[in-house]
Amino acid sequence: MRSHGLKVVLFCGGYGMRMRGSATDDVPKPMQLVGPYPLLWHVMRYFAHFGHKEFILCLGYGAQMIKDYFLNHAPTAHNDFALRGGKVELLDDEMSDWTINFVDTGLTSSIGERLRRVRPLLGDDEIFLANYADVLTDADLPSMIDSFVDDGQAVASVMSVPPQDTFHVLEVDEKHRVTKITPVATMPMRVNGGMIILRQEVFDHLGPGEDLIGDAYARLATQGRALAQPYDGFWKAADTFKERAELDRMWTTGQRPWAIWDRGAESPAVTGDR
Repeated sequence: MRSHGLKVVLFCGGYGMRMRGSATDDVPKPMQLVGPYPLLWHVMRYFAHFGHKEFILCLGYGAQMIKDYFLNHAPTAHNDFALRGGKVELLDDEMSDWTINFVDTGLTSSIGERLRRVRPLLGDDEIFLANYADVLTDADLPSMIDSFVDDGQAVASVMSVPPQDTFHVLEVDEKHRVTKITPVATMPMRVNGGMIILRQEVFDHLGPGEDLIGDAYARLATQGRALAQPYDGFWKAADTFKERAELDRMWTTGQRPWAIWDRGAESPAVTGDR
């Protein structure tokens, strides 16, 4: 197996309506802070740790804020630097070997349509990665890619995780009396946790304006060509202000299971090319 980085498509263009109602509700969700860094940076740093450093950002709402961050703020925010003669000289640059493509994919586009609009940037790569810009995990990405490749028939794969909802399911009798209360998180069910692995064949199953999971992935599932790889380790989506605040608290107190880049040397990339 020949190892090199895969391209990573990140969906950054939604309105993030469930993140509204805070003092930062004009900030797009990928730019909401966890510690001193935006959610998007944490997601990108995870992929870069495994050698996947070419990113395609599918932009929409808040596109200019995301562009400004990487063009103007990120270099000095993430690195030591010297100011000499009024000019900034970086002393180190953790993002120096990253390639970031910024693509306006529309304000109201579905995730599937955003993916369709960046297809030319994928080139001839058979396999590529995709993810949401608000999902943090410590999952073993190389193992998931290996499993996808070894399957041989799969066109799409997602990571399946237990639901993180705090709701309770109520079972009632014919007189509306509660007979059982079950926390959703303990039910024998799995939800889409992102960490999407795709073959370019997915575009044969994805029509204009369609959804990646609800349409293309669902079609592939009926053909037995969709994987859901289980993971029970750390996974958290920052879909609401409360969830983002919890991640921020974890960072501040030093509980950062998703920050695998702080655990030692970087792991090799695995692509599935044979």
